[in-house]
Amino acid sequence: MTTSPAHRQLVADQRNAVLASFLGWTFDAFDFFVLTFLLNDIAKAFGKTRPDVALTLTLTLAMRPVGAFIFGIVADRFGRRIPLMINILFYATASALSGLAPSYASFVALRMLFGIGMGGQWGVGASLVLESVSPKWRGVLSGLLHQGYSLGNLLAAFAFLTVYPALNAAHPTYAWRVMFFLGGVPALLSLFVFAKVKESEAWREHKTDWHTYKRSLADALPRFLYLVLLLTMMGFISHGTQDLYPTFLQQQRGFAPGHVAETTMFTMVGAIIGGLVIGYCSDRFGRRRAMIGAALGGLALVPLWIAAPTSALIVFGGFLMQFCVQGAWGVIPAHMNELSPAHMRGFLPGFAYQIGMLCAGVVPYVESVVGEHFNYATSMGIVAAIALAGGIVVIWLGPEAHGISFRKGVG
Repeated sequence: MTTSPAHRQLVADQRNAVLASFLGWTFDAFDFFVLTFLLNDIAKAFGKTRPDVALTLTLTLAMRPVGAFIFGIVADRFGRRIPLMINILFYATASALSGLAPSYASFVALRMLFGIGMGGQWGVGASLVLESVSPKWRGVLSGLLHQGYSLGNLLAAFAFLTVYPALNAAHPTYAWRVMFFLGGVPALLSLFVFAKVKESEAWREHKTDWHTYKRSLADALPRFLYLVLLLTMMGFISHGTQDLYPTFLQQQRGFAPGHVAETTMFTMVGAIIGGLVIGYCSDRFGRRRAMIGAALGGLALVPLWIAAPTSALIVFGGFLMQFCVQGAWGVIPAHMNELSPAHMRGFLPGFAYQIGMLCAGVVPYVESVVGEHFNYATSMGIVAAIALAGGIVVIWLGPEAHGISFRKGVG
């Protein structure tokens, strides 16, 4: 069988959109999670405590809605492609400059700027991909797209395991700084976006005038508030089980730094597999059913994940937990884009996502404070169980628009 040039071009356009958005989110997550491995070194460099440095994670999350607001509205008004390129350049620059911060205050300021770039990436990238691909593959590609986040975590662990020891041996004072310089690499991705990624046809069809756009914001408010609640619960689930997991392994389970990195990498393999498997299930059985099933699995795994008696079981529990947590998360891009008005798809999902992350951004700091006073197993286990149970209720009570067309006149 042969395919027409038009069909081959369509497939190439879809592939390029997926690749650009996936890699953008991967590098974004890499820089965010590098910090989770460097808490001790950065605290020592600036004369601060671990909770002080963990607070920068919360502040990064707090700035993400600003980026989602700015880049999302620009993407609805002017298309997905150019805002995505500018966003990548912005967060890559903030990442690299974090390694040059002369003081704790400047480091905090740069992490907040990075948060703006991080906030703009998800919504624009997700709308570009999900408007470009077939509805029948939307769930599995949603899972693939979101697992760029897990791959970024895996790459951060890999860099900490392989690159960081050599840097630390040669220049222990500056090793953590060089790790942030790696975050500048994604700037090259903007060249690929500019050259290869095609603008979304769905955006062209649904673009509206500014007056109509502003007037429709009020009509979308109930749906927006539900999505914020959903993403708040999902944020508690994700950040509650990931951000301080390396600290838990080191401080409570006595894992060596290399073992921490290897364990994190292994759990992220579980996350990537979970995103694809649960995303595929959401195409077959619906978004809510797939997400609830994954969350129930995570809830059942809490004791194994955080309190298993042996290191091997802890590692296995981490793999299974991230399979479930990121499996549920993998459905989120498709679910949110399907629930959003067509002409607001660049702004509404991304802004709701980041407001939810803002609400959940207190998790790393709270877990760190409670963990230092009691223990990290108690702190993380309680947060995860409450978040997973609450998430199941919110998902079950919410709407679904599984498989709707994003194009006019296309079924």
